[in-house]
Amino acid sequence: MNPLSARRPRATALLGAVLLAVTAVACGSSSGDSTVDHAKSTATPRQSGGQSSGQPAKPAGPSKVVMPTGPTTNFTTATNTTVGPIMMTSYTGPKSGVTGKVWVWLPPEYNDPAFAKHGFPVLTLYAGGQSNGYNTWTDNQLPIQQMAVAETKAGKTHPFIMVMPVQNLEKDEKRSLECSDIPGQPKMGTWMSQDIPDLVKANFRTLRDPAGWGLMGASTGAFCSVKLALQNPQQFKVAVPIDGYFNPDSPLWKGHEAERLANSPDHMITEGKANIDVLATAGGGDPAEVRLVKAFAAKAAAPVRIEYYEQPAGRHLTSHFKKMIPDLLGWLGRHMSPPTAD
Repeated sequence: MNPLSARRPRATALLGAVLLAVTAVACGSSSGDSTVDHAKSTATPRQSGGQSSGQPAKPAGPSKVVMPTGPTTNFTTATNTTVGPIMMTSYTGPKSGVTGKVWVWLPPEYNDPAFAKHGFPVLTLYAGGQSNGYNTWTDNQLPIQQMAVAETKAGKTHPFIMVMPVQNLEKDEKRSLECSDIPGQPKMGTWMSQDIPDLVKANFRTLRDPAGWGLMGASTGAFCSVKLALQNPQQFKVAVPIDGYFNPDSPLWKGHEAERLANSPDHMITEGKANIDVLATAGGGDPAEVRLVKAFAAKAAAPVRIEYYEQPAGRHLTSHFKKMIPDLLGWLGRHMSPPTAD
């Protein structure tokens, strides 16, 4: 069964009315298939680091590019696509102790000699459902790799390294780890937020700035993407939760309410602690989902910057998520750093 064709029930009670003014604008492609609302932030702009004429120049800052640090990981080819292989490894995180499958795809530019000294932005993708042993981002259900190459050639986005880790160690939804360190359970939150970026940095040319690191997920994966970005803004600058939920509800949280709230995007987004950009999507064909996502966006406190994207007549289906990918890639291209050399 398609793991995203149906989701487990989510609480849809909304706390209060939408408080933020929104303005509809076009996002990504100009096809007219979607709308975006901007929830404006009052974050203070970064100060310029420029020097006045005649002032001595400051020493050069750290390199923008992070070269592979090692140790090298053995990746095998999981799937051959028309735009290059999707590689896979089983990885045990030294910080979490968690072992899980991780898929990686490198854009064609990565091995182009013209980009030999470039670091690449990293987009981590989370699937829906339990994502135990499978990943819809690695097959033809969500062929984001082929779409990314096409959108890059069209000048609508830029190349990304794509990383696709599993999210759970069991298929039983009653054992959902919700990308978190639930007390007494495997430290999936640490695996995703620390071990996976370390794995990528060890093996590939990446970027030092958090603007070179983004998260995107569908359904259950949407929860993971925005949760991990809110918790780790020093690592991830961008999150795209596709038709997600925002209140952790795994049965494994029972008896750990304080920890559950600490892992709740619905709570964290009100705290004003994360300098991140978020694009939260909803399917217009699901009124409850629209209300849920709009209410979440309305709670955002600066410096969080959040935009709302609604797919007209969209439903909570993988086939509908697929239609949004070009627009989402365009948005990511505008909010994440491109491949960069020092």
